[in-house]
Amino acid sequence: MNVYAFITPTVLVLLFLELVYCVKTKNGKYSFQDTITNLGTGIGNQCVNLAVAFFVYKWYGWLFQFAPWEIPATWYSLFILLVLQDFIFYWFHRAGHTINVFWAAHMPHHSSEEMNLSVGVRASFTQRLFQFLFFDWVLVLIGYSPEMVYTMAAVHLLIGYWHHTQLIKRLGWFEKYFVTPSHHRVHHGVNPQYIDKNYSEFLIIWDKIFGTFEEEQEEVCYGITHPPRTWDPIFINFQYWKQLWQDAVAAPYWWDKIRLWFMPLGWRPRGLEDEETLKQKAYQTIGYTKDEQEKYYSQQFENAKPYLTVQVVLGLIFLFFTIDQSMPLSPIDRLVMSAGIFLMIISWGGILQAKKWAVPMEVSRLLFMGLAMTIVLNNAGMVHWTGWSTIVISLIVGLSILFVSFKFHTERLEECIPIA
Repeated sequence: MNVYAFITPTVLVLLFLELVYCVKTKNGKYSFQDTITNLGTGIGNQCVNLAVAFFVYKWYGWLFQFAPWEIPATWYSLFILLVLQDFIFYWFHRAGHTINVFWAAHMPHHSSEEMNLSVGVRASFTQRLFQFLFFDWVLVLIGYSPEMVYTMAAVHLLIGYWHHTQLIKRLGWFEKYFVTPSHHRVHHGVNPQYIDKNYSEFLIIWDKIFGTFEEEQEEVCYGITHPPRTWDPIFINFQYWKQLWQDAVAAPYWWDKIRLWFMPLGWRPRGLEDEETLKQKAYQTIGYTKDEQEKYYSQQFENAKPYLTVQVVLGLIFLFFTIDQSMPLSPIDRLVMSAGIFLMIISWGGILQAKKWAVPMEVSRLLFMGLAMTIVLNNAGMVHWTGWSTIVISLIVGLSILFVSFKFHTERLEECIPIA
């Protein structure tokens, strides 16, 4: 069972409610381009979670034999597991902001310059793998089963989701012990005083104990110090990996090529910075405020908004068939459908930036996804070649291709401003 298949609907309902409220009140909390990018990144991440789940159950299943005992699933043992998970996550999260390789796995989540529930689904493709690979295995050796650890990690993720909002202000006494949106807004802030603060996800006490707590005072400026300036989810996810790789290749010393990945953020190999650059860096303030920020917007194809809105809904339906493990699909089937999803979200990024390659790629991915879904569901005995499902899929693909072909032109572009 993939627990994410059950959590995803809850996340989407909360996101939809906040989005509707923001549109109705016109409070400027949502940007169309950023929201589509967040949803696309989240959709891609759900496909990656399929592979992560397989890894966790296989490796953790082997590891579980070395546990001295098996802890039963009672209400109190699960509560203790939640607290332990939260404590371990604090250190994993802190490592994600201080060590190069972990920041590479975490940075995509912070790359949005907005703060709303859609940012909560802007998840890195690699972060969950790193969490299970380097940190959560301790819980298995304590005696918790792989199923309990994997499920609690998902519950813990859901607990942290509602923090990604600006609609909830301060919560009084609750903030003394538990993480709130106010605390997490600080964590996403690039203001100098907010950087590397409030790592906790459930209990804020960890930040207070270990000296990383910061209260929300100045208006928060969201983003990272070197924003990606693109809507391409692949570049967003691998921007920092690329930077590390380029430095590793260019480093003149072999030891620096290796230790670069495990050094603190900002460290660079010897010989890649001249003395003047180092002097400037020593006196440079890291971060910036809301007044200093220049948010990234791009020209997009005219009519992109209604088209992508419909495609997001269709993409979520396609995702449901891909990740729901109650569906009688083989691993190859899910791999093929996941490939279609990644083509889809890359294409969305091209449409949002009015790239010349976006139209042919969108047509190609529509054909691929339509054909893949028809073949996969037919082979699984869920639909028939001549059934109504095949007709509906064909109509959706055909109408989408016609819309893209006649409505998207490089000479007809529009500016994108906040939608809500």
